[in-house]
Amino acid sequence: MPIAGLMTDQELDQLRQEKWRLTGHPVRTLDEARAFLESVGFCLMYPLRPPLLVPTFVGAWVGADENLPTWQHAFADPRAQEATNLMVRLLRERDAYEANLFGENNAFLVAASIFPYFYALMGERNPKQAPKPGPRSEYSDLACDTFAAIQRGGPISKQKLQETLGGSVSLGALDHALGELWSKLRITRVDYSTTEGSFWDVLYRWSPEAVREGIDLSVGEALSALLSKYLDCAVAVEQSELEIFFGNFVARSRVREAINALLSARELAFVRIGSRSLLQVTPPKPAPKTPVVQSQTEN
Repeated sequence: MPIAGLMTDQELDQLRQEKWRLTGHPVRTLDEARAFLESVGFCLMYPLRPPLLVPTFVGAWVGADENLPTWQHAFADPRAQEATNLMVRLLRERDAYEANLFGENNAFLVAASIFPYFYALMGERNPKQAPKPGPRSEYSDLACDTFAAIQRGGPISKQKLQETLGGSVSLGALDHALGELWSKLRITRVDYSTTEGSFWDVLYRWSPEAVREGIDLSVGEALSALLSKYLDCAVAVEQSELEIFFGNFVARSRVREAINALLSARELAFVRIGSRSLLQVTPPKPAPKTPVVQSQTEN
């Protein structure tokens, strides 16, 4: 939502609450959830402590941001269970994807239209080539074995995966191996059941078109698009906040370069809010007024 001129911090907070569905209009249906995620681009499942300037899916489900559960307390909160059920439906329909930015227990959800840009930043350029173990490999031996098992048998539950890899593999070790692969978007969670837990598949098979689109994008293109979407989501932010958020998955120096390029292209602009100077997506210029031509009447 573009803004112009002066604005108070309270007015900025109100705009964010409306966009993030925190004003008593909760997300309940699959269509509403899809529309919310496409509107904000990406969100956390649960709030973080200390907070991160990004919407949460559980907040949109509740319709407010007070007393929201963190992931540590989600198991005991029925609101979290209901929100999770709706989130899993988005995953099944490929309307949402998860990125492993803040751990498996707090999903970072990405809208389908935005996901190729995330893939361009974080994904492998040759996703079908299996990772290989070795002293110079960024993957452990177990991660390589896990990828091969998912490639053969996916979608596959974590329980079945543990059995496939052998009973000596602990759940903790398996979680670490899955995290290695997930961080590079080699694999993705595609479903969840209370009896078998998470189901995994190799991403290039689950969503081949999104992966191909991401591979064709340059890092610069992807980062510029994500910066603009984040500013649209958060309305206006300080440059340091942008660098903190995107510093979770790309070097801050690259973030600053992308911001400067967008400012030079006048795609971003500064806006005064309270005593601070914040960045926003450049508002569109108002359409010129068409002069009213009065017809002359003969006397």
